[in-house]
Amino acid sequence: MWLLHFLPLPLLAKTGNALGMLLYWLARERRLVAATNLRLCFPELPEAERAVLVKRNFQAFARSFLERGLLWWSAPQRIQRLVHVEGHEHLQRLAGQPVILLVPHFVALDMGWSWLTQQGNLVSVYSNQKNPYFHKKLLDGRLRFGASQLYSRQQGLRPIVKAMRAGLPFYYLPDQDLATKDGVFVPFFGVQAATLTTVPRLAEMTGAKVVPLIARILPDGAGYELKFYPAWENYPTGDVTADTRRMNEFIEQRVREIPEQYFWLHKRFKTRPEGEAKFY
Repeated sequence: MWLLHFLPLPLLAKTGNALGMLLYWLARERRLVAATNLRLCFPELPEAERAVLVKRNFQAFARSFLERGLLWWSAPQRIQRLVHVEGHEHLQRLAGQPVILLVPHFVALDMGWSWLTQQGNLVSVYSNQKNPYFHKKLLDGRLRFGASQLYSRQQGLRPIVKAMRAGLPFYYLPDQDLATKDGVFVPFFGVQAATLTTVPRLAEMTGAKVVPLIARILPDGAGYELKFYPAWENYPTGDVTADTRRMNEFIEQRVREIPEQYFWLHKRFKTRPEGEAKFY
């Protein structure tokens, strides 16, 4: 990854696409997971189109993995040049106030973190990686710029709330099935999905505004796009289930725009309502 980060982005993108096709053939279990997710979420698409989406998803995932080398070792100026930003003012006008940056699991989300931490400090949570070397490298890379704060999920929300009240936006990825009791079943593409209720509960607790951020890979190695959306109005409402469903609906709309870049390799529907058959 260190060697590859010297390549021009278009060439690095081609390398990532080639790795993605290799992984597509080697990682049978994840290929089946992605195919199952797309079948559940896009039943209207012909099977052949979904099969193409699975391949493109592997390519996008592999690109995002290799291109982390850019974030870990490239000059800050290069990262700034690669990123096209839209709507940053939606976050800037809330400076000093509690903010939840809602960042769904699109494959380019690490670029959003690296670009933003060059503008100011953030707080976020992380999951422990199985490989200790990669775990340390991932944390070091994410803490490369500024004085942002990272906490493990096991540390709970208390340090997050403290940092938010000190003015740090919370960079939060809310859309995975973590098999936790702190969630509810709400639809995602019409399928009941176990979904964390952290966003509405934390917004209620801190008075935070929710500002969505979508990070996407641009075609042909042209760079990346970060799109900030206006802060949600009338949120939270006090109805945790309805507020969580609103979040899923927003993510679903964005996924429909760039379905090949969503993290379909994750078992999003692993936890099922009692008595319902498993999908995987």
